[in-house]
Amino acid sequence: MALLEVRNLVKHFPLPQSRDVVHAVNDVSFSIEEGETLALVGESGSGKTTVGRCILRLLNVTSGEIEFLGRPISSIPTAEFRPYRAEMQTVFQEPFEALNPRWRAGDTIQEPLRYQGKLDDKARRRRVYELLDMVRLSSEDFDRFPHQLSGGQQQRVGIARAIATNPKLVVLDEPTSALDISVRAEIINLLADLQRETNVAYLFISHDLTAVRRIASRVAIMYLGKIVETSTTEDIFNKQIHPYGKALLSSVLYPDPDQERSTFQLYGEIPSPIHLPSGCYLAPRCPLAQERNTLSQPPLEQVDPQRAVACFRWQEIVAAGGVEKLIGTGDVIEEAPVS
Repeated sequence: MALLEVRNLVKHFPLPQSRDVVHAVNDVSFSIEEGETLALVGESGSGKTTVGRCILRLLNVTSGEIEFLGRPISSIPTAEFRPYRAEMQTVFQEPFEALNPRWRAGDTIQEPLRYQGKLDDKARRRRVYELLDMVRLSSEDFDRFPHQLSGGQQQRVGIARAIATNPKLVVLDEPTSALDISVRAEIINLLADLQRETNVAYLFISHDLTAVRRIASRVAIMYLGKIVETSTTEDIFNKQIHPYGKALLSSVLYPDPDQERSTFQLYGEIPSPIHLPSGCYLAPRCPLAQERNTLSQPPLEQVDPQRAVACFRWQEIVAAGGVEKLIGTGDVIEEAPVS
């Protein structure tokens, strides 16, 4: 049994004084096993953060089901969901904004322990010192306020708070995007070490593909609220089958100057999530789009036991040896319109 199961998740945001809605998440399904890391990646506006907030019950779902520890949690009353809070924690994108400026670091870290109610004051304090050591902060940091800490130290406090109750799952929402590059590497290494020590599972939401490659065991690529490709991290980075996955991974800069970069690119900008394209959402931007792509949505199909792809032409792409090699063959739209 998976630790987390997300089935056909949909989240729409009605616009005030309008009949329109923002289609933030559109029929997303995935699972996470104990102790593994699934990365959700995609452009800004792809729906990654919304998925995380629905899992955490910070947002109510429009439809679909979320199952955690074998029980559906997306529609149970708040009082029944409260015991699951200790098993499901989060680390936010902006470390300073996520911390109460009037609370010392030690008070912030022990807040979830107070709500859990299992430890007395002395035991909580001992646990906080243990957590400070786990995230590589000193005991002196217990009494420091957020403004007295660096950005990396603030994020370490956030991580310590998230793991304080020994959760089964931590949702990491862009945990390194607000940090400079040297600190990012330290935080990613810390998260990897903590996972080995505690067997916690991560949902790693990020556009930092270098960090994703370092920490994730599986990757799900999102585009306009849908998962378009998913596989193991190694497979995703070595070869992309979906045109959007190819374009997204082509943007990664590698330190090897001799490594050849892909020239594959999409047309125009991401369409509005209010007025979605008919058919395949990528069709207006995709150089491989055919007429059928404008008429219906491609299903997420299994390519092999590890990989699933939502593209009508995935079999042709595999046979041709990649997305780039298929360009110029077959019946394609000569110039993809920009929506």
